[in-house]
Amino acid sequence: MASKVFVDSDVIIDFFTDREPFANPASKIFELNELDKIQIYISAVSLNNVYYIVRKYIGHNDTIKIIEELVEICEIIGTTKKEIVQALKNEFKDYEDSVQYSSALNVKGLEAIITRNTKDYTKAKLPVFTSESYLKAKEDAM
Repeated sequence: MASKVFVDSDVIIDFFTDREPFANPASKIFELNELDKIQIYISAVSLNNVYYIVRKYIGHNDTIKIIEELVEICEIIGTTKKEIVQALKNEFKDYEDSVQYSSALNVKGLEAIITRNTKDYTKAKLPVFTSESYLKAKEDAM
């Protein structure tokens, strides 16, 4: 059974915009998903974030294709009033990351959150990794 991981918007953006030096580790995370070694979960909020940033790099039409691909390859977690209220209580410094975290809490059996901004998740009760540190931990476990 594939490990369940929640991937934050920044990792998705790194992958699709080829942002260095983060693109290669982000690409490997998506490759693990494609190989059914992990199952990527993202929040519905991430789709908005990805669209907003990525369209600046590649335009509207190509960004829509990326959103369509994400919907196909990832599990999308809804963001409701419950997650918004929880995000207000999390005591995170970054509200958007707090919403992401609150959404991730709804995934039963979630192994980890993967983000580039681990410092924004210091209050998280789930393991939080960068793409690089998650890949290293997976490698060490094999």
